[in-house]
Formats: sequence, C-alpha cells, structure tokens
Amino acid sequence: MYQANEKRYETMPYRRCGSSGLKLSALALGLWQNFGYGSDTSNMEKMCQTAFDHGITYFDLANNYGYPHYGTAEINFGNILKNGLGQYRHELCIATKAGYDMWPGPYGTRNGTRKYLITSVEESLKRMGLDYVDIFYHHVYDPETPLEETALALDQIVRQGKALYVGISNYNQEQTKKIAKIFKELKTPFIVNQPSYSILNRWIEDDGLKSYAEQNGLGLAVYSPLYQGFLTSKYLNDVPEDSRYARGNTSLKGQLTQEMKIRLIDLNLLAKKRGQTLSQLAIAWLLKDKAVTSVIIGASRPEQIVENVKAMENLSFTQSELKEIYIIATQKI
Repeated sequence: MYQANEKRYETMPYRRCGSSGLKLSALALGLWQNFGYGSDTSNMEKMCQTAFDHGITYFDLANNYGYPHYGTAEINFGNILKNGLGQYRHELCIATKAGYDMWPGPYGTRNGTRKYLITSVEESLKRMGLDYVDIFYHHVYDPETPLEETALALDQIVRQGKALYVGISNYNQEQTKKIAKIFKELKTPFIVNQPSYSILNRWIEDDGLKSYAEQNGLGLAVYSPLYQGFLTSKYLNDVPEDSRYARGNTSLKGQLTQEMKIRLIDLNLLAKKRGQTLSQLAIAWLLKDKAVTSVIIGASRPEQIVENVKAMENLSFTQSELKEIYIIATQKI
C-alpha cells in the first residue's frame, strides 16, 4: 500500500486562492494528457504519487479528459485513489470541469446549461468514486446560455454539497466580471479562473484579466505554462518523432518557426545562467506574480514532475532578467 513521503510539505509553497481561505499548492498536476484511455496504469499512478510526495495537493481534471474516450481520465484517477492515494483525501484538492462536448445529443455538446452542468458533476463524482470535489469549474464560456443559468447551476452544485468551491475556465475579463457579479449576489464561493498563460502566451495581460483578478480577490490557476512543450528542452534542436508537435496533437502547429527556435534558445541560455532548466524558468516566471495562485503542469513520466518542482528553489527575478525575458519573448527577431 502506498505511503506518502513524510517530508512532502517541506518545500512546496501554498498560496491563498484569491481572497478565499483555500490554499493551493503552487504547482498542480493536470490530467489532460497521458491519463486517458490506453495510458500506462503504473505510470499514471506513479506520477500522481510522485506529485503528492513533493507537496502537490491540487489535482486538476475535466469530464472530457481522456480523448477520444471522454471520462477515462476521471475513471483512471478514481482507480488511483482506490489504490492508496485516496487515504489522503482530506489532504487533496481535487478539481474537475465541465463545458466542452461530452456525450451525443443536444444536452451533451459544448454548453453551460443547468441540465448539462448538474448532470456532469454527478457523472464525474461517480467516475472518481467521490462524494464531492473541492473545485468545480465551468470549462468554457457559453454565449448561447444566459450567465444567470450557468451561475445558478454552479451555485446549486455547491449548496448540494457536490463541490466546495466553484470556478470558471477560459473566460476573458468581461465575461468574468459579469458572472462574478451574479456570484456575489448569490454568495457563491467563486474563487478562481483557469486561463492559459505562459511566457509565450500573455493574452490575460493584454485582456486585463490578470489585473482584474488581482484587484478583485480572484485566484488564477494557469494552464499550459510550458506552451505545450515549447518551453522545455524538447524543441531546442530537432523535433522528436514522439512529441505532440510531431504527431500533430497540438494547437500550435506551424508555430515552431526558425524565429521561435531562436527565442527558445535565448530563453534556455538565460535559464542556464539562473541555474535552471528552461521549464523551471518558465514556471518560476509565472509564480513571480501574486495574481497566479497555482501553475498546472502536465507530465508523461514522474521525472518531469520532479524537475518542475525544483523550480520552487528560485522564484525571484532581477529587473534585468525580467526585461530580457520580455524582449526575447515579444520583440520581432
């Protein structure tokens, strides 16, 4: 039976999620990739155990993770909980999401309706073998459903004890403001938005979402911190045949230009000067901001998790370093 590392809380920082009382581990493990149908059972379990052994308490899922067999990531995580990790349930912050296509017919397509969300959380709980999740997110803004309906559904999920807190994902600043106003009137424990954010993807800065979150007590749990693998050593030379980019399993197809490779090489040189890998630099850069509560990492093997955790050893940047990163990432070459 799995026994967690007794020193698991010694090095991982824990950050308060916005103005709520909930603290999240600075790093979270996302189960989008490598936890679905056909993934190696032993490797999945080892990754979750390694994460927890290094102080990662926040595990992030969604009802549709496990493509093309939606729900399989939650099923696999449920089995991992049953096999030993679940004995630490009170030490874990488990989150799941609903919003994208999930089942056939008009009620299971991408939406934010009351029917879809309440059905989804019940199904997610069954797949994971849980009585509740700590955070339940609406996964993506739905322009065809009134925000009041979406907000009331999430509020009901909390009041029924199926989630402790609610969040949203992939909402811009304007959409966040609108639903936050409704949640405030309902007194719903709305604490977090989950957007994509990285050195190479700064849309939440341009949109104003980052500033809004910091000024209004909303946590940010950011995903794709390594820009789908670009901000690792993987693409510094040739494209590996087994990489997501080579397989076409990425939304960044066509972006690995010569200009991008120069950016990555320059960022990697700066990382080396700091005594870090490129991925550690990318994670540390995100955590320099108080607005960022947690950085959601993905992994294909336990060793990647251990490497990323080491980013916690150096989270400070000089103004010169920040300026250099900005120039490398944003200026035309």
